[in-house]
Amino acid sequence: MNITIIGAGASGILAAILAAQGGARVTLYDTNARVGRKLLITGNGRCNLSNLQAHASRYACADQAAISVALQAFGVPQTRDCFRRLGIPTFATPDGWCYPLSESAAAVAEILAARLAELGVILCLQTKVADLRPRGSGWELALGGPEKWVSTDRVIVACGGAAYPALGSKGELWPVLQRLGHTVLPAQPALAPITADVRSFHNLQGVRLDAQVSLWAGGECLGDTYGNVMFTQYGFSGPAAMDLGHLVHRHLDRALTLRVDVLAGRRELLHEIVAIHPNASLFLALAALLPIKLARALPGLSGLPADILAGELGTADATGHFGQLEANVTGTRGLQEAQLSSGGVPITEIAPTTMASRLLSGLYFCGEVLDVVGPCGGYNLQWAWTSGALAGAAAANGST
Repeated sequence: MNITIIGAGASGILAAILAAQGGARVTLYDTNARVGRKLLITGNGRCNLSNLQAHASRYACADQAAISVALQAFGVPQTRDCFRRLGIPTFATPDGWCYPLSESAAAVAEILAARLAELGVILCLQTKVADLRPRGSGWELALGGPEKWVSTDRVIVACGGAAYPALGSKGELWPVLQRLGHTVLPAQPALAPITADVRSFHNLQGVRLDAQVSLWAGGECLGDTYGNVMFTQYGFSGPAAMDLGHLVHRHLDRALTLRVDVLAGRRELLHEIVAIHPNASLFLALAALLPIKLARALPGLSGLPADILAGELGTADATGHFGQLEANVTGTRGLQEAQLSSGGVPITEIAPTTMASRLLSGLYFCGEVLDVVGPCGGYNLQWAWTSGALAGAAAANGST
C-alpha cells in the first residue's frame, strides 16, 4: 500500500509513523527543510504535547460527538503510551499539562525524525504539493505544478491551517480541497491575542497575572476561561485571552466586551486582609495579591479614590464588581501572530474513527486542516496526535 502524506507537522509525522508501522510504504511531503518545524515552538520550546483534561467538551467544532469518538479511539492515554514506545516518556504537571520528560521540543522533533527514518518513510522536504486529483482507484499529486504528477494509493492531508505562515502553513491546498467537493471554511485567527480599546489601561502594559476572562455581547456571555492574561498596548494576550479569540471572529458583527476579573480566586483573601487591616490603604491590601502596578491603578480604574482605605471598600463598591475591568473588543491580531487558525474542512465531513473523507475514497485528513479548535495548553497538539494516528492506521489497513 502506497500512502502519501502532505505535511510533516505533528499530525503528519504521527500519521506517517502509524501507517509505516501498519506495513504501508509511506512518502511524506513538506515545504520546510525539516520535519516538525512548528512543533519546535510549542510550549515555549518545552513541547506541551497534551493535557489530561483533553475532553471533547473543550473543543469548538461542528460536532463534539465526533471528537468524543476520536478521543475514545486514540486519546491522552494512548498518546502518552505511543510516545513512551517511541522513546519519548512524558509527565503531567499538577494542572494536567503534559510535557516530554526532557522538556525539549527540539528533542521531540529529533526523535520523531529518527523514528521516521527507522521505519523507512520517504521524506520529500522543500517540496510543494500543488494539486491533487483522484485517478482510477488511487490518487495523483502535482509536485510544484501540473506538469509533474505522481501516483499513490491513498492520501492523508495534513497540510495545516493558516496560522504562523512563516513556518510554512499557509492554507494553500485548501482551494484544491474545495474543488474536490469538500466544504472549506475561511481561515481565521483562533488562538490569537485580542485587540481592544485599552486607552484607560495604558499604565498596565506588560502586567501579567492569572484572571477570569470572559467575552460578552451585551448581557450574553459567549465564553469564559481562567488563566494567564497580559495587558498589552493593543489589548490582551496570554492563554486566557487567546482561548477566546475564535469566538471574537464568530461574533464580529456584534458589540463585544472583554471582561477581566483580576480578583477571581483572590476575593476571600482580600476580604480577610480588609477585615484585619481596615485602616490601611486599600492599595496595600491589593499589593499583597496583585502585581504592584495593577494594585496601584485598580481603585482609580474602578472609579474609587486612589487613597481609599481598605475598610471603605464595602460602601464605596456599590455594585460589588470591584476588580472587574472591561474593554470594548475590536478584533484579534492576525494569522501571523495566531498559534492556531480556525476554518478548513468541518469534522462532519470526516469519519471520526478513521479520519477518512465521507465524500472521496482513499482521502484522509488530520490536524489543523480540520475545523477543530481547542484551548491553549496541549489540547491542539492532542488533536493533532489523535487525528494523525487514526488517519495513518486507517489508511494503512484500508479502513474508511
